[in-house]
Amino acid sequence: MTVRPTHTLCPNAPVPALPMEGLIGVIAPAGPAALDTHKAVQWMRDRGYSLKVFPGVYEKEGYLAGSDEVRLNDLHAAFADTEVDAIICLRGGYGTPRLLDRIDFDLLRNNAKPFIGYSDITALHLAISRHAGFVTFHGPLLNADLLGKRQQPTESSFLNMLRGHLKTGSVLAHPEAFPLTTIEPGIAHGRLLGGNLSMIAATMGTPYEIDAEGVILFIEDINEPLYRIDRLLTHLRLAGTLRKLRGVLVGDVAGVDVPSLERLLKQTFEPLRIPVLSGWRSGHCDPNLTLPMGALVRLNAGRQELLLEQDVVIRR
Repeated sequence: MTVRPTHTLCPNAPVPALPMEGLIGVIAPAGPAALDTHKAVQWMRDRGYSLKVFPGVYEKEGYLAGSDEVRLNDLHAAFADTEVDAIICLRGGYGTPRLLDRIDFDLLRNNAKPFIGYSDITALHLAISRHAGFVTFHGPLLNADLLGKRQQPTESSFLNMLRGHLKTGSVLAHPEAFPLTTIEPGIAHGRLLGGNLSMIAATMGTPYEIDAEGVILFIEDINEPLYRIDRLLTHLRLAGTLRKLRGVLVGDVAGVDVPSLERLLKQTFEPLRIPVLSGWRSGHCDPNLTLPMGALVRLNAGRQELLLEQDVVIRR
């Protein structure tokens, strides 16, 4: 059984918990989508929250939700707004990387709060972890997931994480209806970081690439055939990223034959002698579980268990 060392770990800082009757801001830093504002407001109200929609959510510029300036301004405004308690992204798509070199990371750091999204939003998770140093959440998008009525525990995972119901020592629940697969057994301690595999690879060689030292890598993807998943993982291997890892958690890789994917994972990670657990229901899937990016966790691949080793939010 592999037990990776715990020294030299520097987890990202927790953020303030989402308070009851809090205000959740929605922004669209990537692609456009039509928002049913009444439906969104009612969804939040039914759960005890208010919703603030930032202007760029209603804009569209080709495959982008408004111009770079509009999307960047909304990102900054949502963090700077002291009344906004958490920020959720409207959708993924494409566009987030275009903002990275213009983000005021000092502003984000000084106004840290829960930030939620996945897919293209991975670029922001990686950049915030590296340059602002607080925990963010790989979790549901407003349109596709919360308003799209993803099955439980999508909603409960999201709310329990942000409300602070999960503390240091909590084991993250995974639905029994979706069996996990141990690719490589063992135990590892590290910062959980990653997201969309295509986006992780796309940021390599930039100041916003994943800081992989001491990391338990989380990966997911969609619409990528197996040979392209192979190419993306090979890119990370050749870049020296994989040898820095302490473990791997594989989420949903939509559209890929599962046995074939597991063979590829075995081929890729067996030489590294690190624990690898596959099948976690996070990403472009239903249900879509929330994961804390940058947080210290323990992965026990043999027992198929992921445990928090730090509080990810702090109640005020």
